[in-house]
Amino acid sequence: MPISRRNLMKGTAALALAGLALPQARAMGRLAVGEGELIIVSDGHMTLPLEFLFPDLPEAELKALLAANGMPTDGYSPDCNVTFLRAGDRLAVFDVGAGPNFTPTTGRLFDNMGEAGIDPAEVTDVIFTHAHPDHLWGLFDDFDELVFPNAAYRMAEAEWDFWRAEDTLDKMPEERKSFVVGAQNRLPRIEESIRLFKPGAEVIPGVEAVDTAGHTPGHVSFMVHGGVEPVLVAGDAVTNFASFAQPELRAGSDQEPELAAATRAKLLERLAVEKARLIGYHLPHPGAGTVERKDGAYRFVAA
Repeated sequence: MPISRRNLMKGTAALALAGLALPQARAMGRLAVGEGELIIVSDGHMTLPLEFLFPDLPEAELKALLAANGMPTDGYSPDCNVTFLRAGDRLAVFDVGAGPNFTPTTGRLFDNMGEAGIDPAEVTDVIFTHAHPDHLWGLFDDFDELVFPNAAYRMAEAEWDFWRAEDTLDKMPEERKSFVVGAQNRLPRIEESIRLFKPGAEVIPGVEAVDTAGHTPGHVSFMVHGGVEPVLVAGDAVTNFASFAQPELRAGSDQEPELAAATRAKLLERLAVEKARLIGYHLPHPGAGTVERKDGAYRFVAA
């Protein structure tokens, strides 16, 4: 057998499943959903300038907002939480992390899967919320091999079309052009196995695609049904505690800020009314909790 990172990973997963001398995965969370299980594995974290959060706010106002919502005021280092769903004969993953070529503090998913006992060859479905680098670039490992070689790939049709369009690079702001180049280098390599869908579709049994456009033009979240309380894998529809308190704020990470803010408010109301649980990709790991109304807005309650 040729030596590759994937083969090394298989050996690590086998040891973990046998219970041999491996610690619990770094930063791993688990949630039951019906007869299935959601496993949240860390891909590391990003380090971003504080003003990236809400660029319209003056510094003093921004820091006051962050402090009031329990967030640091000296920097922004959001976690990256990748969610797996094990149900029946399926093992699905929502987004694939950043991979080895994005930032020095991301790209930890591959190693943490080994500690979690997850063999990437077992993954049957890769389901994307959107195609930003920290969600897409982990398609390939540092040997340029597909991390999930046996999976079917699923993405919203609007998202696929946006990143594949010939004029997307020209329209994108300079600081995000690398996002387009990265997507257009990677997506063609899964074109033969991609399965496109529209919001509202059942992408795999028990998983509903929810329209959360705004962060990107085709961004979707996924409601996982089957238990008494469904779970929304939200992607980047809501990314930090302050956005619960003031969902109308324009976020620096959103490509269409006004649409994203309207989407966020609508989504938080749905979660509060339906008592659904939430997994946020960039909330403090493992990013799982519920949404409650508070003072005319909302707050996140960690699981």
